[in-house]
Amino acid sequence: MQNIVSSKSKRVFTLEKNSLSEPPYKRLKMQSIQKTETVTSKSTMSHTFKSEDQKLLKSSYIPLAEKMRPLSLSQYVGQKHILDYGTVLYQLLEKNEIPSMILWGPPGCGKTTLAIIIAGLNNQEGESKATRFVKLSATSSGIGDIKEAVNEAKNEVKFGRQTIIFMDEIHRFNKLQQDIFLPHVEAGTITLIGATTENPSFSLNSALLSRCRVFVLEKLASTELISILQKAIVLMNGKIYDPSNSVNLESLKTNVPEHINFLIDIQNIEWLANACDGNARVALGGLELAIQCKMMSNTASQSQNSQTITLEDIKRSLMRYQTVTDKRGDNCQDLISALQKSIRAGEANASLYWLARVMAAEEDPVCIARRLIRIATEDVGIIDPDALGIAVNTMHGCHMIGMPECDVLLTQCVVYLAKSQKSRIVDNALRAAQQLVQNQKGPQPSVPHHIRYKSEEGKLMAKFNAKRFYSKVR
Repeated sequence: MQNIVSSKSKRVFTLEKNSLSEPPYKRLKMQSIQKTETVTSKSTMSHTFKSEDQKLLKSSYIPLAEKMRPLSLSQYVGQKHILDYGTVLYQLLEKNEIPSMILWGPPGCGKTTLAIIIAGLNNQEGESKATRFVKLSATSSGIGDIKEAVNEAKNEVKFGRQTIIFMDEIHRFNKLQQDIFLPHVEAGTITLIGATTENPSFSLNSALLSRCRVFVLEKLASTELISILQKAIVLMNGKIYDPSNSVNLESLKTNVPEHINFLIDIQNIEWLANACDGNARVALGGLELAIQCKMMSNTASQSQNSQTITLEDIKRSLMRYQTVTDKRGDNCQDLISALQKSIRAGEANASLYWLARVMAAEEDPVCIARRLIRIATEDVGIIDPDALGIAVNTMHGCHMIGMPECDVLLTQCVVYLAKSQKSRIVDNALRAAQQLVQNQKGPQPSVPHHIRYKSEEGKLMAKFNAKRFYSKVR
């Protein structure tokens, strides 16, 4: 009994000793780890296969557009005007000098891909010069995320490593939020690469814009989209055929190799490339969905033969890409500009076409009517004073009844303005007066006394000159 008591006391003593040296929450944490260690060791083998299956499932969930993302400039398709030999960006990248920049272009033209490739150029030289790449989006990130990335960048600077922060949709940050980049870009702590679909002159802070180079990306041409789609078809084990060659077509359909999953017509690829308005993401998404639907129907029918992707399959899977942008989009501003220039030229049919394009973009009809008021004064002017009243009434009508009822109001006003005689006398006179003020050398001339505001103390001084001036006017 004494031994038992002493052993118990020793155990109690050791527990008390541990309790003095270790906090209670640490003991609980270690005990829980010891309890779960045996459980996890027993279930390791069973979960190994599940984790591998999950990896395969996750890889199958990756969109085709992400799988097709190139990793080097040699694989990059399009934008030769900024990446061709001898261009400014090419020379900077060749010298391994990556400046802060803004990539401005329409959706699906390769802004994000280009930023990832630029960030990976330094990593090819070794780990000592590895570049840290942080990808953020203004739609989901806040000021706290940027501060965290900047603090980590300051630590990387101590080891001589560069940090590139890629901010997608940077125009969605307001001007005050954009100011957070200024001191760190100026100090060289970070290299900022911003991507935007809107005009940086209007959507970005002028101070930030002055510290970044702006590179304009263009829509991908149909030939470039065809090249991307052909590579995607090869990746998905597809085969492209030419319907004009009927002999090869019949032999191909009867003797399909086992590794070929589907067949697709080259003309259907060309149609898809033309229908996507230069957006590679839309083209790849439509192709992927068409193939998946066809493969699922093939599996449901228990057919082992490769099936042909028809034009109807692509049309059903592709949500036709239209110029649907938000009201601040730069693309919509281009459409409204085309509308004004068509009215100025007196082309009523062309004006109606561009009006239909603007309405298809779901632009606010009141904003369209405001531009028509500007057109009535700038392009029609004093030669037809009624045009201004019609445009103003159109705006009030659009404000009262809204879309879709006000579409006829806009149409009537556009046709009237297009068929009216044009006079830019008022606008030209205003521009001449503004240019005279801007080109003044030295201080601006003072207001003559006889036409100044008549305060009590200045009435006596300007009395004589004012009488003489107004007598001449009469």
